Amino acid sequence: MLGPRATRAGTGGDAGSRPDSGADTGRAPHTAAEAAAAVDTVLAEHLHTRLREARRVDAVFAEEVASRVAGFVLHGGKRLRTAFVWCGWLAAGGTGDPRTPLRIGAALELLQACALVHDDVMDESPVRRGAPAVHADFARMHRAGRMRGSAASYSATAAVLAGDLALAWADDLLTETALASPYGGQLHQEWQAMRGEMVAGQYLDMRAQATGSSDRAEARKIATLKSALYTVERPLALGAILAAADARAMEGLRSAGRCAGLAFQLRDDLQGAFGDPAVTGKPADEDLRARKLTPLLAVALRLAGESGDTEALATLGPEGTAPCGGTVERMRAALERTGARAVLEEEIAGLSESSLRHFASVGPDARARREFAALVARTVGTGPAREWEGA
Repeated sequence: MLGPRATRAGTGGDAGSRPDSGADTGRAPHTAAEAAAAVDTVLAEHLHTRLREARRVDAVFAEEVASRVAGFVLHGGKRLRTAFVWCGWLAAGGTGDPRTPLRIGAALELLQACALVHDDVMDESPVRRGAPAVHADFARMHRAGRMRGSAASYSATAAVLAGDLALAWADDLLTETALASPYGGQLHQEWQAMRGEMVAGQYLDMRAQATGSSDRAEARKIATLKSALYTVERPLALGAILAAADARAMEGLRSAGRCAGLAFQLRDDLQGAFGDPAVTGKPADEDLRARKLTPLLAVALRLAGESGDTEALATLGPEGTAPCGGTVERMRAALERTGARAVLEEEIAGLSESSLRHFASVGPDARARREFAALVARTVGTGPAREWEGA
């Protein structure tokens, strides 16, 4: 049986059950949206096997840890990384077994689960995807079971192990897929680089918060490493590798992915400051309360300095140096007043346009261009996608 998260998610009692993906799983997906839906079936199959293995190891481990991980993975998520794998595969010609990019996408979704579980522990975030975060669910279990010791310590440690398990399952699936592919070496190399970038970005994010940094270049680097690369650029490249993309195509896709990925992170920063929790599935003020170094904050501080807005500098400045209290409401007002929000909106639009141009330079067919344009528009919130014609 899956854990309580899976029950709340409505996935049923076994990860081997086939979720309603919204796509006909008897045929290959025709769109990125269909690929994003169809990956749930691949995930369910993989998780069914992993849960069976976990039960052979220990029933308690399977119920309390492995089932929670499976439930969290199947609970939700936009499956953006799978969709970008599909677009990369299409852009390079879409040759070979269409199930292979779905398996790569499933591995990425498991890697994303690891990142989210660990991120919520580090940020002490109680909510994820509209439900208790994994560590919060472990804390609930600790209290309900009247277990000894600190619920906070137990839940954080258990969640770290749950994230580690998701990473192991992701690596297993990627390795199985790479070993069966003629491009296995390239797939592994891409995957290896991506994992290192993720860890580096997360550490730099934590360090910047601890030092009270306001450096714009550092904020951009964190955004690129922590999110842009592994959300868009690396998935596009993984998909293109499966279709034997040449060096020129890979270069164009990497540039397209870097632009779209950064636009995605900038949108996420805006949602983190101004978003509706009912839509984002997490509290809207966490980054502000923690004074996370985001491009939004760095831009606001630059603009405040240039305009001489001392109130904004005080409100948004590093903790302990501001002469007045930097409440969330004051921070939001300062971000608006300095024009930082508007600057990011403009940059998101520009990055999206650049991403579509880089993608078109690869020479994909009209179908691939339409799919990528629609996906970028959905990912970065720029409204209806426009199809790019010509080079």
